[in-house]
Amino acid sequence: MVLRDQLQSHLRQLLGVDRFRDYGPNGLQVEGRPEVRRVVSGVTASLELIEAAVRERADAVLVHHGLFWRGQDGRITGWLRARLALLLAHDLNLYAYHLPLDDHPEFGNNAQFGARLGLRCDARFGEQELGFASPADALNTLASLARATERVCARAPTVVAGDGRPLRRIGWCTGGAQGYFEAAIAAGVDAYVTGEISEPQAHIARETGVAFVACGHHATERFGAPALGEHLASRFGLEHRFIDIANPA
Repeated sequence: MVLRDQLQSHLRQLLGVDRFRDYGPNGLQVEGRPEVRRVVSGVTASLELIEAAVRERADAVLVHHGLFWRGQDGRITGWLRARLALLLAHDLNLYAYHLPLDDHPEFGNNAQFGARLGLRCDARFGEQELGFASPADALNTLASLARATERVCARAPTVVAGDGRPLRRIGWCTGGAQGYFEAAIAAGVDAYVTGEISEPQAHIARETGVAFVACGHHATERFGAPALGEHLASRFGLEHRFIDIANPA
């Protein structure tokens, strides 16, 4: 068992929350019961995940994507009311960590995703240095990189080939980090892997010769929350279960 506020304090320090300029609040977003024994982790604080946490008799929900984001108008209506009402009705704590969970060198989405691909980060790039870069090692062709991402993400990636060069260095940043592509190119990578692709990246890949691989926002970010949940279970003697709510995005 761990106290709710003790858990938040530990996560704040572990993830270096205060270092980040983020799109929403990191930490305890919804206050529930004061003692935590059972944690459910997931990617997004969706209604389906919260309902699953209630069935699991969880005391806390730990996610990457929380409820509150910059630009919301503040009204508690519709889908936001439904999620919040269920959390409050069952006295559930909601902890959400966005960029801090992308960044962490052990439990973060980028670190966990890279490890599954067999990549070892030796450099950072991009805004707040959230992008990771690594020697390509065994993934020295675009075909081998695409196969590896399909194995890890359980879905075929969208691939925009560059100029067919051998891959010596690979850059990656999970989720919606297509905007980091130019920073990755400046960092000297031969291929860049992320979750999403927008219209400009296809042209940039063709014009620079650097390949772009988009594997799905959710698919690339399924690894940080469960890794962090397992850490908490080990550290505080908690019960933990990761619940993956399918998402085609």
